[in-house]
Amino acid sequence: MVFYNTRVHSDFDKIRIGLLNWEKVILTEEFVINYIRDIQNICDNLDTIFYHANTVYPVHKLYGSKVYTYKRNRQTTWYIIYNLDRHGNVFINKIMSNYQTK
Repeated sequence: MVFYNTRVHSDFDKIRIGLLNWEKVILTEEFVINYIRDIQNICDNLDTIFYHANTVYPVHKLYGSKVYTYKRNRQTTWYIIYNLDRHGNVFINKIMSNYQTK
């Protein structure tokens, strides 16, 4: 089962606002909704994947011990940071992009 920290809902809101206000490209509301839905679908299925990678970046370790890397395109990678319990339940704590990862 997958559980979301309340912080993740704020992350999705920030992603939505950031994409809608992006000055390089004008994106439609429909595109942004589908973009976020793609990330949510990945999150919802993390409990079914075989391998769970450990976090590497110090900023990621602040939010969890596991990370799923979603390469959206050549420039943008999303990191879904989470913890696992002994039953295989996933607790998603943070979603951040490569632009936020140092």
